[in-house]
Amino acid sequence: MGCCSARCTLILLCCLQLVSAVERQLFDFLGFQWASILINFLQILVVVLGLFGAVQYKKRLIIMYLLWLLLWGGWNVFVSCLYLEVGGLSAESDVLSLGVSSHRSWWKDHGPGCEGGDPPSAGWQKTPNNHQNHQDQQDQQNHLELGCWLRHQNIEVLHCVLQLVLALPGFVYACYVASTFSDQEDNLHFIGDFHHPSKPSQLFF
Repeated sequence: MGCCSARCTLILLCCLQLVSAVERQLFDFLGFQWASILINFLQILVVVLGLFGAVQYKKRLIIMYLLWLLLWGGWNVFVSCLYLEVGGLSAESDVLSLGVSSHRSWWKDHGPGCEGGDPPSAGWQKTPNNHQNHQDQQDQQNHLELGCWLRHQNIEVLHCVLQLVLALPGFVYACYVASTFSDQEDNLHFIGDFHHPSKPSQLFF
């Protein structure tokens, strides 16, 4: 009974992770954050496989899901540190865009309570002090976010925290469920088959 309850809880957590990953993928697409798009795609793929492993008693898929959660947690910690500019990281770097396009979080202009619009571009103006020009642009961007309920950095960090909150119990329940599956149960079972791992097989003559 405990195994069934843990397995059902793991299935529920996988569904929540899948929904949250798809939502995050949508906004990363809008912001052209290609590194996040790639990692989110892998997250969606592995969660689907983990969900299938929980439903069909696939121990190897559960273990793969466990190993990925460690990488997924590390990625979300890195993104949080990036937006919080911890350890010398800069939120304005092109790490998340892989240098392909200008990194810009979609929430920067479309956050709750924010007024849309970009700050006036000064890239065409030749100023004698490039550092002062960059500082002026940064001040203009910060001024535009004063009316927001939440700054885009905080929204992105909250997304990461949500993923970590879902990943932690998912890791714990996946460890328990994987420990209850035997190697003999990790065989090919079709979705329409009924499989009872705790029920002994019966021979009818």
